[in-house]
Amino acid sequence: MKLSLTYAFGVSNFTVFVKPPLFRNLHHSVCLSLKPTPPPPAAAAPLKHRMPLFLRPPTYTAPMSELHKWHEWAKSLASSVGTTFEDLDNGPDSSLLCRELKWLVEDVVEDQTLPSLTQSEKCERNVGVRVSLEELYKLWKERIEDRRPFQYIVGCEHWRDLVLCVQDGVLIPRPETERIVDLVGDVVLDNEELREGLWVDLGTGSGAIAIGVGMMLKSWGRVIATDLSPLALSVAAFNVQRYDLQDVVELRQGSWFEPLKDLEGKVAGIISNPPYIPSENISGLQAEVRRHEPRIALDGGVHGMDDLLHLCKGAASVLKSGGFFAFETNGEKQCKHLVEYMETAAGDSFCNLNIVPDFAGIQRFVTGFRK
Repeated sequence: MKLSLTYAFGVSNFTVFVKPPLFRNLHHSVCLSLKPTPPPPAAAAPLKHRMPLFLRPPTYTAPMSELHKWHEWAKSLASSVGTTFEDLDNGPDSSLLCRELKWLVEDVVEDQTLPSLTQSEKCERNVGVRVSLEELYKLWKERIEDRRPFQYIVGCEHWRDLVLCVQDGVLIPRPETERIVDLVGDVVLDNEELREGLWVDLGTGSGAIAIGVGMMLKSWGRVIATDLSPLALSVAAFNVQRYDLQDVVELRQGSWFEPLKDLEGKVAGIISNPPYIPSENISGLQAEVRRHEPRIALDGGVHGMDDLLHLCKGAASVLKSGGFFAFETNGEKQCKHLVEYMETAAGDSFCNLNIVPDFAGIQRFVTGFRK
């Protein structure tokens, strides 16, 4: 299976196709441990992540003829879109939707050696599937008519060499954010103090950055990942356990630096992909983004800088001398503004400030060190 993500905000505006899964055999139970976590209200039900389709057991069966019938309906629905979504808000066109349909079939059907559904009209063989036919109709209708993101349909996203659980209410990790892990790798390569230090991923979402950095640090350092959303932390905990990083990545609930009051001046590195879309631009985003992804993870205030400036202020007190930071932004304008702020209004706290492009050449990240 492959996943696609059309950039719908910032200065990027293109489609990226991501690698097929490498870790389909990783399937562990989840134990969620958050520190510190206030006790939930008595009536609150425990949050539970939604299992990605490819990890579900094939507990359903369906005749090949019925699967073929569904596939023809789904393909017809995708083909009817043409370039309508693309013209409207840079959404997916029919060719991309048909590829998504192929990937959905790969995730749902147990036996990948079966004949193509396009050639199975007369076959009455029963096939093991991971969701019911009724659910398949429902899911594809949501994809086309509601513009629900494909990653939410299948329940996962491919990011670096990871396959991460994602679901409604949790931001889908973007390909450009992968660069942050490489930036960390560059600074820890020849710096033992940073390599063996404590790193913090602020606003972790699905846990993508924390897991990527945790896999790089291995047994040397540790990562604390924070998020305000209990749902996001539940999903992050599942992803952390799938990659057996419970001893490396710790999850804490709270807003930005609030869960880190015990770490003032002790942190080796801070990484974050905060909300940075200007509020007035949210309505112009691709429908998959503006309708379905959590606004709290997108909206950065009037100029998109509210959370970025807050991170700069907090980083000065949390980072130890020589500590590193890397923040993702909306593009060159925000990068320059952030560097100017840190040079003139951050109390001479930082040095070696740098603007780094993403893989597409867009000026995307601001990095630097605590003096």
